[in-house]
Amino acid sequence: MKYIIGNWKMNLGIRESVALARGVIRITRGKEGLPEIIICPAFTALSEVKKTLAHSRVSLGAQNCGVEKSGAFTGEISAGMLLDAECKYALVGHSERRHIFGESNEIVRKRLEAMSKTKLIPVLCVGEPKSERDAGNEENYVTDQLKSALDGLSLNKKKPLFIAYEPVWAIGAKEPASIAEMINLQAFIRLVAKKITDLPDTSIKILYGGSVDSENAYSFLREGEVDGVLVGGASLSINKFEGIIKAASDVIVAQQ
Repeated sequence: MKYIIGNWKMNLGIRESVALARGVIRITRGKEGLPEIIICPAFTALSEVKKTLAHSRVSLGAQNCGVEKSGAFTGEISAGMLLDAECKYALVGHSERRHIFGESNEIVRKRLEAMSKTKLIPVLCVGEPKSERDAGNEENYVTDQLKSALDGLSLNKKKPLFIAYEPVWAIGAKEPASIAEMINLQAFIRLVAKKITDLPDTSIKILYGGSVDSENAYSFLREGEVDGVLVGGASLSINKFEGIIKAASDVIVAQQ
């Protein structure tokens, strides 16, 4: 199985989100060999998009998850609230949360801990900035992120753990990470995650994120270490997103 996650970030109002969700349903209707498709609209659109996705093959995800069940935590949305909105997945530790809003490894772990007590499936984002890549320190940097987030965390072995490798220097760039760079780091991430969590191979899903589009998606998805892609800007265009979904379907068919 391949997974395509569309992260809409702080884009699209409710009407626009519903329209795009309808477009995603339309391009998947009646087709075989599809990947699992997850869309993550803004929090304000979750309720209406949920209604739109009812009885479709598209899953709903959130862009973040609060650290507590309830209480005086202004601006936070708990895992229980996300489940109530019928979210199946939630991103945690996205590079924009880390680097723009200063979310530490400690906060990322707390968000994961909150999700681990529920049925919500986490998509943990990790990745190094350009300075660490240039210094040849990317493996140590990502290992620290993984250990801080996962070491000693009680995980349900029946629930998958998604890890999205998104090198910060490749996000929004004209050129994504090379295939060789991506394969090496993702194989390394899988190995480290397996050692830390003791989860079976089948429970660890490795995604790539960073300037994924309809032109390069097939090249990434056909690699054995890649279970899917985390898509940003290209997921806001129905034509580009359709191209990425088609690339995943082509890979699924080719690998059967």
